[in-house]
Amino acid sequence: MGAPPGRYPDPAIEVLDPSFNRYRLALAAVERLATGFRWSEGPAWSGAQRCLIWSDIPSNRLLRWHETTGRVDVLREPSNNSNGNTFDRQGRLVTCEHLTRRVTRTEHDGRITVIADRYDGKRLNSPNDVVVKSDGSIWFTDPPFGILGYYEGEQAEPELPTNLYRVSPEGQVSVATGEVGRPNGLAFSPDERILYVVEAAATPRVIRAFDVGDDGRLSSSRIFHQCREGETPDGFRVDMDGNLWVGWGMAPQLDGVRVLNKDGASIGHIHLPERCANVAFGGRFRNRLFMPASRSLYSLYVNTQGTPYG
Repeated sequence: MGAPPGRYPDPAIEVLDPSFNRYRLALAAVERLATGFRWSEGPAWSGAQRCLIWSDIPSNRLLRWHETTGRVDVLREPSNNSNGNTFDRQGRLVTCEHLTRRVTRTEHDGRITVIADRYDGKRLNSPNDVVVKSDGSIWFTDPPFGILGYYEGEQAEPELPTNLYRVSPEGQVSVATGEVGRPNGLAFSPDERILYVVEAAATPRVIRAFDVGDDGRLSSSRIFHQCREGETPDGFRVDMDGNLWVGWGMAPQLDGVRVLNKDGASIGHIHLPERCANVAFGGRFRNRLFMPASRSLYSLYVNTQGTPYG
């Protein structure tokens, strides 16, 4: 299912600012690891299992790519139209589900624990992406995309605004912010003092930044990156230098991954033949960027490391 690497240096890796050169490896190229899916999303790396987990949302399944063999198998089917995934500090899979409109955790023995499915007595919309902070709190976005039709979930009327939620280590669900219209991808800075969130309702889209207090409260909402017309950021992860590696599209010249520095400036772009929805760092040293992109899964070794549990 995969494809061999291209030529070195790979012309698909575009330097938009000289500062990006330090992250580019001359002897690494984009690799297509697998293809034949419908809409690939929500990647998460398991170091213990040496595999990448990701969602094929319309196909209603969770997939798994094995580093040791290159084999792809089905982890869970049906997956309740799963979307975003991550692992917590105990190595348990945390998943956003469109169909059931909830966030779940897969325990080590395979049991499913519901983390959140309601707020203030009302059903969530369709949890989209999720991250776990070092204190054990779980943060997730809740736009309506999974209830807009029957392709990625089940059509329904929203009962709540499109909030961003925080689940405390004790399990209490609260609204972290309601200021972001249709919040999508999210990630913390390396020191967890800043939370970045894609605002999908903005036209053109923007990536917002919030200061994160010691008590978990968000403040100082601001635009971190203003997209241009047609640019569509989705999910993303952060490296140890504070750069954002963002799934990007939706045009042939834009499809791939855009790299933004900690000041919000574009410094690099990884061109892919398909729109990339999200990314994850993995491999033994967290220096391999995995890129689920529409119908395929791609990867690229880079000269940096993703933040732990990013």
